[in-house]
Amino acid sequence: MQQEEKPRRSNRERSDTTRAAIIDAARELFVAKGYADTTTPDIVAAAGLTRGALYHHFEDKKALFRAVVEREAGEVAEAIERSDDGQGSPRDVLLKGASAYFDAVTAPGRVRLLLLDGPAVLGVAEMAAIDAAYGGQTLQEGLAAAMPPGHLDGNGLAAMAVLLSAAFDRAALEIDTGAAREAYVNAIGRLIGGLIGR
Repeated sequence: MQQEEKPRRSNRERSDTTRAAIIDAARELFVAKGYADTTTPDIVAAAGLTRGALYHHFEDKKALFRAVVEREAGEVAEAIERSDDGQGSPRDVLLKGASAYFDAVTAPGRVRLLLLDGPAVLGVAEMAAIDAAYGGQTLQEGLAAAMPPGHLDGNGLAAMAVLLSAAFDRAALEIDTGAAREAYVNAIGRLIGGLIGR
């Protein structure tokens, strides 16, 4: 009986697989040890690859950390998007999104990556840019839909979204350390109600 040959993977597929393996290994180590205590030799050993493979895909450890953070931010944004089932008022959509955010960001390791080490390693401005790329616009659009017409101009709306996002992050930090999730969901609901006048 002749053995069926597996189709050969393209260079792009092999490259994507290697990149994903590096990100997976790095994520595990960054969560377990923190950014400062994770070395590139640790990462390549965990990934079962060479240093050359790591540096082919990432300029340095910080660039790799950024890739890990971007992937995590993307997964949180996807969870928030999935929470919008097209049902309910704009306020309801904001509240569902807030609940989905808390669920997604408090998944094991995410608070450390996105809310603690992320700003410390990449800086507040770079984390804000990542947040804007992976969901900041969604929050601003949700607020715009929920507020009475003409309530805020574009700059005021953007500032409101930044402040509300900071409130979400702070609540997630508290929930991650054992605070009652429901208390923060309710508090965010009251905050949103106050902001949109409903």
